[in-house]
Amino acid sequence: MKTLSLRGIDDELADALKKKAQRTGTSINRTVLNLIRKSIGLDKKKLTRVYHDLDELAGTWSENDEREFETKTQFFHKIDEEIWS
Repeated sequence: MKTLSLRGIDDELADALKKKAQRTGTSINRTVLNLIRKSIGLDKKKLTRVYHDLDELAGTWSENDEREFETKTQFFHKIDEEIWS
């Protein structure tokens, strides 16, 4: 493994790197390496994030809720022929 020294890191950049490292629970060194890898396309992680903030809502509709939703959104299926002709 190689070692690389970076010069010219101002206080603003140093603070931002430190905060990012704290948010991600990694060292500043690991944070910098991750940022470099990602910026030059070597990051092997998926670019799609998976969110779980709405998981508790999944599967909570009753059949009646579904019918009501379908009834109230039926107009979205209508095609305005004069626009698409």
